Amino acid sequence: MSRKSAKPLVLVDGSSYLYRAFHALPSLTNSRGEPTGAVYGVANMLRRLLKDYAPDEMAVVFDARGKTFRDEIYPEYKANRPPMPEDLQRQVEILHELVQAMGLPLLVVPGVEADDVIATLAERAAREGRDVIISTGDKDMAQLVGDHITLVNTMNDTVLDAAAVEEKFGVPPERIVDYLALVGDTVDNVPGVPKVGPKTAAKWLRQYGSLDELVAHAGEIKGKAGENLRASLDDLPRSRELVTVRRDLDLDLPPDALRRRPPDAERLRELLSRLEFKSWLKDVLRGNGGRGDAPAGPGDDDPPAPAAAGTADDPPEYETILDEQALARWLERLESAELFAFDTETTSLDYMRADIVGVSFAVEPGRAAYVPVGHRYPGAPEQLAREYVLERLRPLLEDPDRPKLGQNLKYDMSVLARAGIALRGIAFDTMLESYVLDSTASRHDMGSLALKYLGRDTVSYEDIAGKGARQIGFDEVAVEQAARYAAEDADVTLQLHRVLWPRLEETPSLRKVFLEIEMPLVPVLSRMERTGVLIDTEMLARQSEELAARIRGIEQQAWTVAGGEFNLGSPKQLQEILFGRLGLPVISKTPKGQPSTAESVLQELAADYELPRLILEHRALSKLKSTYTDKLPQMVNPDTGRVHTSYHQAVAATGRLSSSDPNLQNIPVRTEEGRRIRRAFVAPPGHLLLAADYSQIELRIMAHLSQDPGLLRAFELGLDIHRATAAEVFGVAPEQVTADQRRAAKAINFGLIYGMSAFGLARQLGIDRAEAQAYVDLYFARYPGVKAFMDRTREQARERGYVETVFGRRLYIPDIRAGNSQRRQYAERTAINAPMQGSAADIIKRAMIEADRELVQGDGIHMIMQVHDELVFEVPEARTAEVGRRVQAIMESAADLRVPLVVDVGTGPNWDEAH
Repeated sequence: MSRKSAKPLVLVDGSSYLYRAFHALPSLTNSRGEPTGAVYGVANMLRRLLKDYAPDEMAVVFDARGKTFRDEIYPEYKANRPPMPEDLQRQVEILHELVQAMGLPLLVVPGVEADDVIATLAERAAREGRDVIISTGDKDMAQLVGDHITLVNTMNDTVLDAAAVEEKFGVPPERIVDYLALVGDTVDNVPGVPKVGPKTAAKWLRQYGSLDELVAHAGEIKGKAGENLRASLDDLPRSRELVTVRRDLDLDLPPDALRRRPPDAERLRELLSRLEFKSWLKDVLRGNGGRGDAPAGPGDDDPPAPAAAGTADDPPEYETILDEQALARWLERLESAELFAFDTETTSLDYMRADIVGVSFAVEPGRAAYVPVGHRYPGAPEQLAREYVLERLRPLLEDPDRPKLGQNLKYDMSVLARAGIALRGIAFDTMLESYVLDSTASRHDMGSLALKYLGRDTVSYEDIAGKGARQIGFDEVAVEQAARYAAEDADVTLQLHRVLWPRLEETPSLRKVFLEIEMPLVPVLSRMERTGVLIDTEMLARQSEELAARIRGIEQQAWTVAGGEFNLGSPKQLQEILFGRLGLPVISKTPKGQPSTAESVLQELAADYELPRLILEHRALSKLKSTYTDKLPQMVNPDTGRVHTSYHQAVAATGRLSSSDPNLQNIPVRTEEGRRIRRAFVAPPGHLLLAADYSQIELRIMAHLSQDPGLLRAFELGLDIHRATAAEVFGVAPEQVTADQRRAAKAINFGLIYGMSAFGLARQLGIDRAEAQAYVDLYFARYPGVKAFMDRTREQARERGYVETVFGRRLYIPDIRAGNSQRRQYAERTAINAPMQGSAADIIKRAMIEADRELVQGDGIHMIMQVHDELVFEVPEARTAEVGRRVQAIMESAADLRVPLVVDVGTGPNWDEAH
């Protein structure tokens, strides 16, 4: 079967580790929604074994499907085990493929368990005098331990030799079978002796020497334990047979069956790309991870070492352009190319402060060039002047009929605009191609996309510039390194497009979303960002002082209630005060078992207790102060005197825009403090701010999608939808609806969109669950189309794995088929809500594109903010009425729904008064 080797034979209990990894590790999924956590755990364990033992011979053994000889002995064997969870079942096949791609022998023998196969192989090797490492988490395998056989549990780093077995179980390895027969196994449904645990079993075996001797002296055992032993005498032989692993299987294996083979690098790359085990994939791409010599996988944060671009067989041609002749030659290539990739390298990620250090371009896969224009370090080579290069490029970059491609082109557009070039003709953006294909994928940056779609490990910025406090600017990076990095960016972007675009073209609705919504929005957002918004810094300074005074006052109140001073920002001190000194009820606990002080807990306690209410108020005001009133004045650009946010198209899974630096989406609108911050967003002299907000857009989309006659009628007649709903649900005339009834109807209307349960509704309205359920039941009785739509959407999501917006944007729901009920229920709620949120996002994006086309290209009108369902414009004061009507018309015609879209328009000297 095997040749003798100084290295140990390593036998892995794959089935044991598969279950343990599934239950012990976080529930990981890839961007397709496929579960990967168990595969990740077992794969890391295998790589650890390979690193620790470097065996020449090894086998990973799994249980086969179907019954074994133990089922014939005892039909009830393992009857208590639930079926394998669906999320685990889906990982078995790909794990088998991964094991084989690693070059490891895989054994699955029908009719027996993995334990029996391992025991037989281990016994054979031990008889030959070979050392054997059995990697398992199964206690039954301790019966195999001997002079040549050792157990290793790689998941918790325990090693069991004979001495360790006796220390752990209280009996030596040769008595483990007797021990297991007495103790039994509830999971495998091995009877054992009732009420006899590990301590009693070990004590008896030490006293009598073996199970046979114990049985012979069963009459001497006193008490209830003795009675149970005597009552179990007939079952003990069967129990012993069930827990005894077979060491004598007739395994028909070829002589080299356990020899490790070279990894199948291509198959390994494919599998790791699909699983999205990025660090391991990077190792494989560098050529040093195929044999799996170190644990890695999702979550590894070690930066990759510089990787060679291209392949050994087809190395890329990356040119550094340092003279006018080379630039002219490349300009000819760009002019004759049907499409070229373009990228800028700069001194900063802040598009309003970034200076161009170099530009790169690619016209075909594997051929790219970098033009350095701003590298400043001792010994830097002479470079072409930035102004000269940009002027030579200007005709190409500004020509709308020359299609260009990039990755996050909005940034490049803004940087070029700062340098005086209006980038036109942007046809494709690989970040947005990836986002439209699958918005739920966690990352759409170039490095992640290259790994995922090209199986390529790209050079990272940290590779060439360092990281942390020692990181240098791009203008300080050596030109040779910078050229490789920058040219690769353009080259990989072009290659990504050639993979992503055909996939988009396969689905006409996604192609349309990309071409008609996402790409036209790029220049719109760039203009909005560069325009920025004017803020009143003096007003914010006053607000900061007032907030500081209020925060100090709340702190004093909290100390009084608590009976002493403490740090309101310390969860540990807060735990001691709330649940120790004051004895408040513990609502939930942290993973470490401590009473939780999370916001949801404090909100629940705040209904009855003063201190939690004060803590919440303290947190809210402190966050407003640190995030907005203190920070916004520091973010004013010295050149423009304005604040310039960054809008992100490829972050929110629903298609909604998000913003950062500052995050405009999180400024509260329902609190007085939040509204005061909005008052600091002001119009310049001679202008007003115009705010246009969609009214109840998601409810209108729900009416459109569900086609419920009652909802359609209410919106068509322009009724107060919450009053109309209350009248339907409570069976009264609209004019007789009370304030509480309207509030309940509003909670139901919006709650259903967000998947609120009767329990959640009960908490929101302060009523019992039965009453809340009755409200929901009445709602569905009055609006049966809504119930039918929700049921239909959930079912379609389960069948297809995604839902769609009105415009065909796909929103994937990875957990819709999850075995875990909580994850599945959350996914079902997401499936209901996503078409509404996604459609609302598409509608306002379409409105932005049209408003930019009709209004913003001059005349002193500027679109300056997009927040939730609202657009904010700067408008000359004399034209506010006219512009308001035009904005309203544009926004209300942005979609053709079965119900009218309604937009509320307001104007004022600041954002709060305009809203």
